[in-house]
Amino acid sequence: MLARAVREVETAAQRGRVRPSGRTTFQVVALLVREERARIKADATMSEGQRAEQLKRLDGLATILAKTAARDTSLLVLLAEDATVSDDAKDLRRQMQAAAGLELPEEEEPEPEPETVSATVDRRVVPQSVVARQLSNPFLAPDFSAVEHHRPVTGRLGSWELLGPLFRSFEYGGASSCMDLPEPGTVRTPPGMELMHHQAQLVESAAQGHRTFLLADEPGLGKTAQALLAAQAADAYPLLVVVPNVVKTNWAREAQLWTPEHPVTVVHGNGEDIDGFADIVVVNYEVLDRHVGWLGNLGFRGMVVDEAHFIKNKTSQRSQHVLQLSERIRTRTVRPLLMALTGTPLINDIEDFRAIWQFLGWVDDKKPLGPLMHALEQTGLTPADPGFYAAARTSVIEQGIVRRRKVDVASDIPARRIADLPVELDDEAGRSIRAAERELARRLVARYDSAMETRRSSVLVEGIDHELVRRVARWEREDTSPSATEENVFGVMRRIGQAKAGLAADYAAQLARSVGKVVFFAKHIDVMDVAEETFAKRGLRYSSIRGDQTPRQREAAIKAFVEDPDVAVVVCSLTAAGVGLNLQVASNVVLAELSWTDAEQTQAIDRVHRIGQGEPVTAWRIIAAQTIDPKVAQLIDGKAGLAARALDGSDEDVSSSEDIQLEALVALLTEALEKR
Repeated sequence: MLARAVREVETAAQRGRVRPSGRTTFQVVALLVREERARIKADATMSEGQRAEQLKRLDGLATILAKTAARDTSLLVLLAEDATVSDDAKDLRRQMQAAAGLELPEEEEPEPEPETVSATVDRRVVPQSVVARQLSNPFLAPDFSAVEHHRPVTGRLGSWELLGPLFRSFEYGGASSCMDLPEPGTVRTPPGMELMHHQAQLVESAAQGHRTFLLADEPGLGKTAQALLAAQAADAYPLLVVVPNVVKTNWAREAQLWTPEHPVTVVHGNGEDIDGFADIVVVNYEVLDRHVGWLGNLGFRGMVVDEAHFIKNKTSQRSQHVLQLSERIRTRTVRPLLMALTGTPLINDIEDFRAIWQFLGWVDDKKPLGPLMHALEQTGLTPADPGFYAAARTSVIEQGIVRRRKVDVASDIPARRIADLPVELDDEAGRSIRAAERELARRLVARYDSAMETRRSSVLVEGIDHELVRRVARWEREDTSPSATEENVFGVMRRIGQAKAGLAADYAAQLARSVGKVVFFAKHIDVMDVAEETFAKRGLRYSSIRGDQTPRQREAAIKAFVEDPDVAVVVCSLTAAGVGLNLQVASNVVLAELSWTDAEQTQAIDRVHRIGQGEPVTAWRIIAAQTIDPKVAQLIDGKAGLAARALDGSDEDVSSSEDIQLEALVALLTEALEKR
């Protein structure tokens, strides 16, 4: 039996990279060969000749394993003593032992280490506003609307191992990985907000009663808006949203834009400042362990997991917490809205999606559940039938897999757009930046007050003298004294760029793994350095375009990014690489730092948005919330409107034509005076 199995893997390795199912077989054969060797050596009933013969046969199998691993070196990690043994591998191992007539060892449930459990429980918190909500409604009414949903499905497939075939059905590829979606009806959106056709289709599906979605649209196609409006269509409130830290603030902003009637609260740290009565609760993976207790008891009717590939490792704590929460929600609400969002293509390493399917309630550790099992039974096929894999793939997709690419919906989206991604600077650097802004505002107010005291004009101005505010801002901008330059607006913006660097690089890395090549722009060398260090830690290859390169080095860096499929990111200086480059092999740009001019920003985006670009281009602008960054971004956009009005006759309302540095200082001083 082992010989047949190892020959199958050897043949697969000869054809190319071994698929996940083959890797599982390889690991199980290696484990069983070790066990057989130990058993034979300890068997006192065997003669020396019999023992030598059996060990010789095992040595032959070990030789084939070694040759196969040499052909596909990624298999070597599976031979390590501490290699993780997946649930699939454990199941296959027991199947092979049973087929060989061996006595099966009893399965043991591993007990968590007491220290780990204690540490996790000790960290858990319950914010006071949550206690108030629970006291105001201590009894959560059970949902009996679809009792049939929880009844197990039994039939022809009850004795078949189905999870492995389901995963393999995606390895073989096939038609589009997107369920049939209805044509959109009337979707309720706030004034001035409009959904694109592909977004409205998913919302309509939720309105018509579909409740589980693996939304795998490419980045830039508006997954956040789709999830929020699907929750509104399904009345899935309160709604829990679990996200990476880098997009937590963006989710809160998008919720305020798309569903303003439903209050949103964001969990930071221990959650002292959250609104326990909010309809939407946004929490990041990093602090989930502290809040999983009260979150499981709040009575959520919907749950969204963003960047859902973060939970692919079921042994990780965050994956276990997410699965625990989804199980609690399904227990309390029969048909909750469950949405997993990820831009990672489904056809690569499909077993990574085991945890996601479990979160959605499609499978458990051993078998398909409810609706999916029913759909498989309806095919009338078993894994032994040739048509099973195609039918099984379709059955899974119709549970709620939605995958659209930019090229698929190109008519829906603009050829070029800028998407702002707010991030929280909640560390020491963020606190230092906010202190520097307060110091800059204090100095501006002192200049203003001094000017008011010494002015000789007899004209009295009610409230804030905006003409004087502009004059003070101009003095500040032109002041080159040491005291002024220490914390001037240029220095503050540079420090914001440094603080955003790691977050911007993390997001670029997520993009690169989801959609392919990404162009990363920064103004300062130290920001580029942090980005490159981040990409190296993430195992991403990158090239770099800087101002101190020779023409030959520059050309080599461009060629590597454009022609080498393994180079995922190019890190570019905003000034050195903003002109004269053609990087249209990518369609996603990350702007880690804001420029002082719209022209510089546009030039950077146009390295990708050029004639010959076959996909819509999205520029992701990283904005530091609760700093001067959003105001500068608004001013840049105002300049863009001014250019449109001057060149294209646009009627768009624009801000003053004064330069952005001056306007930023004016805004800072005006806000400080209004707060007095």
